[in-house]
Amino acid sequence: MNFDFSDDQKMLQEQVRRFLADKCPPKIVRRVLQSDETHADDVWRGLVEMGLTGAAIPEEFGGLGLGALELCVVAEELGRACAPVPFSSSVYLASEAIKKAGSAAQKKKYLPKLASGEAIGTIATSEGPTAASPRTIRARLSKGALNGSKNPVPDGEAATLAIVLVNTGGEGERALSLALVDLTGKGVKRSRVHTIDPTRKHAQIDFNDAPAELLGGECEGWKLLQEIYDGAAVLFAFEQIGGSEAALVMARDYALQRYAFGRQIGSYQAIKHKLADIYVKKELARSNAYYGAMMLAEGGADLPLAAAASRIAATDAYDFAAAECIQTHGGIGFTWEADTQFHYRRSRVLALNIGGPTAWKEKLVRRLEQQNAA
Repeated sequence: MNFDFSDDQKMLQEQVRRFLADKCPPKIVRRVLQSDETHADDVWRGLVEMGLTGAAIPEEFGGLGLGALELCVVAEELGRACAPVPFSSSVYLASEAIKKAGSAAQKKKYLPKLASGEAIGTIATSEGPTAASPRTIRARLSKGALNGSKNPVPDGEAATLAIVLVNTGGEGERALSLALVDLTGKGVKRSRVHTIDPTRKHAQIDFNDAPAELLGGECEGWKLLQEIYDGAAVLFAFEQIGGSEAALVMARDYALQRYAFGRQIGSYQAIKHKLADIYVKKELARSNAYYGAMMLAEGGADLPLAAAASRIAATDAYDFAAAECIQTHGGIGFTWEADTQFHYRRSRVLALNIGGPTAWKEKLVRRLEQQNAA
């Protein structure tokens, strides 16, 4: 069985890598980090022009009609470049949610706009520092009007369309539904939320009788969200693997050029062990992510299990690589001028984007128990 990508997929990956190396070098990441820009619009426009925002959207809705595997190779390159763009929010989450749960009319209305970059999507679930759960959702949808607040919302300032987890009445998971909201319409107020990674801006969004429509069936929101997150977990895993590899290269290159006591620091065993440990974790994450990608592409029954394993391994690998990259750089790695901070910031944000490590470990254990009981 061949778990590798095809030649065409590798060619796409190489094209994306060259584009990002040219248009999204570290100085662009630093520009967004230090400015009020919601994202690097020049980089975003380039990705749109390449058709990548519509890569997995069917051709009938203005996309390229490719699949999940093509998104995986794109995600890896975005992670490698630490690209300050709302790609994950708009493509992994919003577009995939509408593809999965949207009505024919909703797909016809929204998918062409997302594919063309006319619209930027996001997903809004949390209502504060606690993870979203059936017990914590207070935002309410009633008679087409949405009231409540969501915070933090990734790419919430740049987005023009949001998929919001709302309470539509009832108990527990059955109380929750998903709603589509035009963030440029009336009844919507946004304010910036400061996080550890300003290259991926977050926002608080307040809804006051904002017009909204159901996405999917009423009371099916929690179940749909878990399915959306399973697919996104695999894509985020590839983004984290790309970041892990970039952090490893950055640490290796510094270890080869920095001298201490007349020797390259890379010749010292302690540094060799750091780099080797990063590599091992990265490759373990890649193995899990490849299986997750296969399940995602084929709609395999093992996707929930594979997604959780991919998510956990990739989060661990990126966290470790980003921290060890700083340590390899020594004192200079902690300074504002060092680019090591980009991967550390991004690793922390991606670790929480669709639920933290603890939540995914609980999912993995629960899914293993269910599989063993079957």
